[in-house]
Amino acid sequence: MGKVLLFGEPMALLISDTAGPLAEAGHFSRAMSGAEVNVSIGLVRLGHEVTYLTRLGDDPFGHYIEKRLRENGIGTEWLTFDSEYRTGIQLKGRAENGQDPDTFYYRKGSAASHITAAQVERIDLSGIDHVHVTGIPPALSESAREASFCLMARARARGIYTSFDPNLRPCLWASEEEMRQVINELSSLADMVLPGRAECRILCRTDDMDEAADFYQNTGVKTVIIKNGSRGAYVRDGNESFQIPGYRVEKVIDTVGAGDGFAAGVISGRLEGLSMPEMVRRGNAIGALQVMNIGDNEGLPDRTRLELFQGGRTSTQKRF
Repeated sequence: MGKVLLFGEPMALLISDTAGPLAEAGHFSRAMSGAEVNVSIGLVRLGHEVTYLTRLGDDPFGHYIEKRLRENGIGTEWLTFDSEYRTGIQLKGRAENGQDPDTFYYRKGSAASHITAAQVERIDLSGIDHVHVTGIPPALSESAREASFCLMARARARGIYTSFDPNLRPCLWASEEEMRQVINELSSLADMVLPGRAECRILCRTDDMDEAADFYQNTGVKTVIIKNGSRGAYVRDGNESFQIPGYRVEKVIDTVGAGDGFAAGVISGRLEGLSMPEMVRRGNAIGALQVMNIGDNEGLPDRTRLELFQGGRTSTQKRF
């Protein structure tokens, strides 16, 4: 089992206790959210060691998140508290019919947006086997963007395997063109990229998965895995291309966190020495389990639940 370093912004999540418009919600349950948080939880539940690089406000929500990270077995040695800026907050509606829930973010000027490359430079990367970065931190601020580039460049210089999930958040960027340029530059520093097919339309200007894979490989990326919803995932690994079908889902309840679960499946599979098809098949399985649950990470399985779910269906490669 290897050790994984993740970098991002965990937020305090307030989820409406009832379905319906958020403006009419009277009661909320508190939880923790963030794409990188979800990947971290997914990896820990499968028995992997994870540590989290972030910055939180020195406030009640920040200390709540730090406690929840530790309770979930996520390392906090590279977490720092900021006495000036506050922890980001996400407000989320309750979705129970498979539609994307209403979400509102209160993260502008958050503590995480003030993380710096200097903070990244102080991290000891010895013992880290895998670094996972998303396109969210570089959207938060110029300093967080510099920190993202610094981390990926340091990982590459040390030969640490790096995966990158674009996780596009257009509302956080000044323009689509800036988003495209920065995200694609960061992608070129990764060993593996994990875009969704819809994201390829923006980043590669095509939703043809062969063309999108060509685009990424022309920038130096070896492995491209394109998430394609219920249809599964397309893989380009070196010169080999194939597709792994998705798993049948009885009822989609909440789609949030499915892509993060997929990433946890692929990363954990790589650390365990699984073949590429097995890695992606695991990612598909975890994504399917996640969409059958309310919440951002409640459906992420432990190893026993994952094996039981995968044991109920066999999946084969479709080669191109």
